[in-house]
Amino acid sequence: MLGKITEILDAFSFDRPSLTLGEIQQATSIPTSTVQRLVTNLVSQGFLDRSGDQIRIGVRMAYWAATATKDLDVLSVVNPVLKEIRDLTGETTCFFRQEQHYRVCVAIAETRHALRRDMYVGKVIPLNVGSASRILLAYDSSLAERILEGTLEKMTADSITEADTLRGTLVQARADGYAITTGERESGASGLSAPVFDSASDVLGAVTISGPTLRMPLTRCESWVDLLVSHAEQITRTLGGRYPA
Repeated sequence: MLGKITEILDAFSFDRPSLTLGEIQQATSIPTSTVQRLVTNLVSQGFLDRSGDQIRIGVRMAYWAATATKDLDVLSVVNPVLKEIRDLTGETTCFFRQEQHYRVCVAIAETRHALRRDMYVGKVIPLNVGSASRILLAYDSSLAERILEGTLEKMTADSITEADTLRGTLVQARADGYAITTGERESGASGLSAPVFDSASDVLGAVTISGPTLRMPLTRCESWVDLLVSHAEQITRTLGGRYPA
């Protein structure tokens, strides 16, 4: 029975934070009557929340998860995942967090290719350029407005320096759940980023795959979206994070 409950909880994801009973049944292949009974019990105990026919992971779960992970070192969770993504793609993988009006690389798994982007732990980058910046702003509206009201730095010919243009890309990034950019921070370089969330549904950071556009054209970046998003979800779950509504 515990295995079936786990299957039901695992059916929810960043892309599908809200499901109907039918969708849960399709995702788990558990008999409909069993799904109905288990979901009813999970709702009554706070593991799931229900509004009409839509079911979500329960708010009570976030409190339990926050308690369980209170002293968990974020980087001890992030680093192994970065290495796994790096080994699967062959490209440098980083974790960025926001600090004031910048983003900072706080963890990295470097590519083994000789040709690589200039990246290291502690590198500071303006929040108006690159895919990680786009993710951090897309999920923090107050931060985004502060950045949009200021001067947008121009690092390359492709850096976005118009507030309305950048605002539009943030809306798109939030709708997509990821961001792909080319040449905004460094000419001839591409980045693909996805968000990680904490137990309050706030964006905790961005996981990024980056490398030369020669090896990471748009089609290659698009082919890695599911891989990156699923690994970002893995970090969120391990940290007891909760996806925003």
